[in-house]
Amino acid sequence: MRPSHQAICLFGDMKKDERPMKIRPTKHDDIVALQEVLNGTELFPSEMLPDMVSGFLSDDESSDIWLTCEVNGNVVGFCYAVPEELAEGAWNMLAIAVLPTEQGGGCGGSIAKQLEVELKERGQRILIADTSGAEDFAQTREFYRKNGYVEEARIRDFWAAGDDKIIFWKSLS
Repeated sequence: MRPSHQAICLFGDMKKDERPMKIRPTKHDDIVALQEVLNGTELFPSEMLPDMVSGFLSDDESSDIWLTCEVNGNVVGFCYAVPEELAEGAWNMLAIAVLPTEQGGGCGGSIAKQLEVELKERGQRILIADTSGAEDFAQTREFYRKNGYVEEARIRDFWAAGDDKIIFWKSLS
């Protein structure tokens, strides 16, 4: 089930030192660098990462997808997606993060696009992503909209009082 290929992308206008970007399956050697991404973005506590990715790294039959983005050989971002249990062809992108210094340069969109390509190749139907309705997450919500995701649902006061859960949806067909 593990994706075996990688994508080489070029930044839209190549202004950041004409740097190629490589998106590939996550490896054990990426963990420390990905923890730095998490420390920079505060998406979730970086000490959780080794346990989260361990199943993917140790089981070739894992259905999870972990993709890592490199620029000039340096790890700058990742995404993590899982199939939705009891749903046919539905996946959830549980995490996507890019170093703050690299945000806005196309890495996040390229990682999401590569995930979508891999899911399409597997014959999957939809991809969802959850985020917060808090003002601090306005840039995240705009990222999803810019990349073709539609706000499909809102669960009031989900994360905390006054902090809604926003569910974005994208068709893979």
